[in-house]
Amino acid sequence: MSRRQNGLKLTDVLVTIVVAIVFGLIYKVWGPLYSFAATLGLHIDQLIYGMWFMAGTVAYLLIRKPGLALLAEIAAASGEFLTGSQWGLEVLIYGVIQGLLAELVFLLFRYKRYDILVVSLASIGSAVGSISMDWYKGYIGDLAPWNLTLYLVARLIGSVLISGVFAYYLVKALEQTGVTGILRPISKKEYDSLDQ
Repeated sequence: MSRRQNGLKLTDVLVTIVVAIVFGLIYKVWGPLYSFAATLGLHIDQLIYGMWFMAGTVAYLLIRKPGLALLAEIAAASGEFLTGSQWGLEVLIYGVIQGLLAELVFLLFRYKRYDILVVSLASIGSAVGSISMDWYKGYIGDLAPWNLTLYLVARLIGSVLISGVFAYYLVKALEQTGVTGILRPISKKEYDSLDQ
């Protein structure tokens, strides 16, 4: 198997930016859906909040190099902001913090694991970052303990399901098409299995 390169190449950055642009547009559409879900009560909106962490986990799974989760989250947040986010400039701050905490999880595993557990932990890291921002902004500080617990649990579950599990299987599906072969070389073992 060829040795994995740790440095980012121009193609890595460009692919990450393309992924981020796609997610930036998705985030723009997701905002009204999130707002609608908030009207349903019981923090149903928090179950779909994990979409905002998906650019980072997908970019990391696709290219598998340090710094990509942070870059993707910042670029996606920038795209959402430039297309007129309902939250304004605040989305950039959220993007930085969410990307940093996802990146920290990947760093803890020395950027050598790409499994569903690590990606789910990264999504929890992003969720913790967003929750800390919500707390700082005063969005959740006055919630009753039962309500705050429901809020936190719903966001963590939604994050794992969307930016952890769903992101993992989305990239697995892309791998089955062979698209990811242009992003990272396949091993000789994988190449030989194509002949069987």
